[in-house]
Amino acid sequence: MHRYFKAFVHSLSLAVALCGAPLAQAGDQGVSATEIKLGASVVLSGPLGAQTSEYGVGSRLYFDSVNAAGGVHGRKISYLTIDDGFDAKRAVANTRKLIDESGVFMIYNNTGTAQTAAILPLLEESKTIVFGPVSGASMFRDKYNRYVFNVRAGYAAEAKRIISQLTLTGISRIAVFYQDDGLGKTLLGELRTAASAEKISLVAEIKLDPANPDFPAAGEATAKAQPQVVILATAGTTFTNYVNAVLKTAAAPPGFYGFSVASQDIIAREVKERARGIVLAQVMPSLRNSSVPIVAEYLKLLGERSPDAKPSASQFEGFVHAKLLVTGLRRAGRDLSTESFVKAMESAGDIAFGHFIAKYTPQSHVGSTYVELAIMDNTGQLRY
Repeated sequence: MHRYFKAFVHSLSLAVALCGAPLAQAGDQGVSATEIKLGASVVLSGPLGAQTSEYGVGSRLYFDSVNAAGGVHGRKISYLTIDDGFDAKRAVANTRKLIDESGVFMIYNNTGTAQTAAILPLLEESKTIVFGPVSGASMFRDKYNRYVFNVRAGYAAEAKRIISQLTLTGISRIAVFYQDDGLGKTLLGELRTAASAEKISLVAEIKLDPANPDFPAAGEATAKAQPQVVILATAGTTFTNYVNAVLKTAAAPPGFYGFSVASQDIIAREVKERARGIVLAQVMPSLRNSSVPIVAEYLKLLGERSPDAKPSASQFEGFVHAKLLVTGLRRAGRDLSTESFVKAMESAGDIAFGHFIAKYTPQSHVGSTYVELAIMDNTGQLRY
């Protein structure tokens, strides 16, 4: 898998060279008697912007409820996000600004595989934790890093679950559509690995240039390959634009599978009733199961804030990340520091929210391995 990250390392080197001033030694900054400062460089513009914004909405919904109840050991949580447009160089510059100028205690729920890889040297130099990066890349899970706390299951687990399901149902003609960027290459690599383990050959790998996206051509390439199923190694409106292009082109459209980074809400909005049958990997409990306490808590707080608000899977993922983080902050005690937080999380054992279980040890910060497959119905809802 690491050959797919050579481009990331090159981007990282360029980015660090552009931002070569010495970092403030962060570590335990960002914690006062009244406040805990969190921050992140995230993608708020472009095809992934709307989805990432929803993660922030869910996180802030939980943080606001904690702050309204007095905070964590009397400290209110603040959360500052800066748009990087899904660009690794901008992510480095933004993260440096958050550490040096804003004085954050922790980088929380930042976006992207290449972006996370690019900022890691800054975080390690300043001893700053990154908690819950929105990336399932194996490179952040295979090797222990005490400053990286993953939350969601990895892309390898999702790819294995998808390929295994297709194999069990007798599907053999499988194509992959991916955008030629860090996320797309990472997901493609995981699918290749999973397919090889099942002794399956992919019938086509359909690549999209993010600088000059040609969706009609991608639709035509798909029709030519005649797959039974296409696995989409992308997210945001790139996912929906491709699906709509294929639906216009193919006489007998293939089935569509996607990773958890694909937004159910965007798919329902953009593909409408033809989204029925799309299968998505899910790394969080179902919002339809309000018997799970954390689901009920999210729905309650969302309803109290805005009675007309529509529940969102992306919001809920942000909410789960926030609750898990606050669990760790509380366990770390009143004398909050990077060291006390790390020790608190590594000694917590299983932290369970229904079937979602996260665990951290002095040897592993993998977090959760929970993956389910869900199918969209004609109302845009996911059925597990």
